[in-house]
Amino acid sequence: MSDFFHSGWSVFVAALTLLSVVACLWILMVGARRRVIAGVTDNSTGHVWDGDLKELNNPLPKWWMGLFVLTVLFGLGYLAWYPGLGSFAGSSGWSSASEVEADDSKMRASLVPLYAKFATMDEATLVKDASAMAVGERLFVNHCATCHGSDAQGSKGFPNLADGDWLWGGDLKAIKTSIAEGRQGVMPPMAAAVGSPEEIRQLAHHVLSLSGAPHDRLAAQFGKAKFGACAACHGLDGKGNVALGAPNLTDKVWLHGYGESLVIALINEGKTNVMPAHAARLSAEQIHVLAGYVKQLAKAP
Repeated sequence: MSDFFHSGWSVFVAALTLLSVVACLWILMVGARRRVIAGVTDNSTGHVWDGDLKELNNPLPKWWMGLFVLTVLFGLGYLAWYPGLGSFAGSSGWSSASEVEADDSKMRASLVPLYAKFATMDEATLVKDASAMAVGERLFVNHCATCHGSDAQGSKGFPNLADGDWLWGGDLKAIKTSIAEGRQGVMPPMAAAVGSPEEIRQLAHHVLSLSGAPHDRLAAQFGKAKFGACAACHGLDGKGNVALGAPNLTDKVWLHGYGESLVIALINEGKTNVMPAHAARLSAEQIHVLAGYVKQLAKAP
């Protein structure tokens, strides 16, 4: 009932459910009576088919009525024991959420011995342990592949984890922090700090020139003077800052694509990227193994 925004819905559902049970009993009482039909003396309802097929006016069989009553009583007992009457939790206190939590706790407890031997491994030992990397691969497929791909090569807007280029640092501790706490990278709109549309275009070409991407050399020279607005995050040399998650602009890795129009759009509009935290989903031991797996995926940029 948590989806309903008013407690009156709970009362409505409970009343409707109980009314349905009462209606079932009323139907039973009506069906149990022998109906009196004026002018009929042969114990029929007066309905005849095919000339001689009569519908008899008999009450419901007692065995059938007994089963019906037992069914209704079972339903009432079920509604009293389990949640079924609006927001009433039931006398048993059972809920699907608590059952899932119990199963999850049981599963986590069964995995403690498996992860215990990995928890004390340092980075060098962890990435070389075949069993740890096999477990890490399954964790990656279940929790990371949706965004980063099953091959960890990401896509536009989702970082490639296999290229050795790290926005927030690539050591084991930094990767564990990224997994556990999540990350939020924010580039604010910079148009007001840069100047006119032509100056923004010139800055975009300077940014493209830093990595050797196709660019207008003359525009890039003029745009260099405007790069000071970007240096606070990306550094005077454009090599980024892992403390801020600011990308290195001098390599050939473009998270959101490159080209004049795309870089101008980033300068004008900014960009926000969010990686969700996984500390609530994964234990510290699982994050340790997963971070080791992600670490060994990275190749030289």
